[in-house]
Amino acid sequence: MVAALKNPNVDFRHRNLLGIEGLSAEEISLLLDRSDHYAERNRSARAPGKALSGRTVINLFFETSTRTRTSFQLAALRLGADVVNMAVEHSSIKKGETLLDTALTLNAMHPDVLVCRHPESGAVKLLSQKVECVVVNGGDGAHEHPTQALLDAVTIRRRKGRLQGLTVAICGDVMHSRVARSNIYLLHTMGARVRVIGPPTLVPGAMERFGVEVFHDMALGLRDADIVMMLRLQLERMQGSCVPSIREYFRFFGLDRQKLSNAKPDALILHPGPMNRGVEIDSEVADDIGRSAIQEQVEMGVAVRMACLEVLTRNLPRLEDG
Repeated sequence: MVAALKNPNVDFRHRNLLGIEGLSAEEISLLLDRSDHYAERNRSARAPGKALSGRTVINLFFETSTRTRTSFQLAALRLGADVVNMAVEHSSIKKGETLLDTALTLNAMHPDVLVCRHPESGAVKLLSQKVECVVVNGGDGAHEHPTQALLDAVTIRRRKGRLQGLTVAICGDVMHSRVARSNIYLLHTMGARVRVIGPPTLVPGAMERFGVEVFHDMALGLRDADIVMMLRLQLERMQGSCVPSIREYFRFFGLDRQKLSNAKPDALILHPGPMNRGVEIDSEVADDIGRSAIQEQVEMGVAVRMACLEVLTRNLPRLEDG
């Protein structure tokens, strides 16, 4: 049985979870509170839940993924759902089927939830308009990755006790990062102070309109930061060379002990993964048990996705047995 909500008066008014943009602070808090519940449940090794018993969840990933797809699968199974992982490389999609044809095909199967990752921004939203089930964005292009931002937030909140008033530095390839965008929306909504740090070629223009401060120097940007969130170089999304060399990039923007010393002594280190050691982060820093929350992020990923699946399917009608 699902435990009572901390604030039962909060209603999650969205049919799908396509992004963090547009969510209220109360709705975000609802998802974070439910994530806390499932994090403790997962640590206590209780029997699988039944919140999604009789439901079908389809994972449709057009990009390779280990953490996100696996954690969605585990989340659904721990809630009692049936899970189908579609192997795009062996499907009709690879034979020329369009996204809309795929949507119509999946819709005819009457799933309850479709989790989709796609290399093009906006593709998941388009898919959601053509199916009758709940759609969860597992990452679309350089647009958004909502469940990553939620798991980052719950990791921070569990370690620091709050989000409001914290100074969070997001460092690296902001230009191509859907993780950065979702985190900026969430952190700004929850009252945190957000900075972005990176070379001019990897920081979009007019970032200030998102309510963030922009730095092109790690020492200045990390000064007195509570949270240091590193991003990987997304070479697969870059058109041409955005950095002179990997060695030069690490020299100026890779996180090591010296650069980290500019942040607060108890600053928490996050990284959405996969990590490029020696590119955006030094191994010594990444593996620092006292400062790094990277493995905890992975753990929270399952809890957050359980929370999202439960909340989104709470009011769905059920098919009658017969």
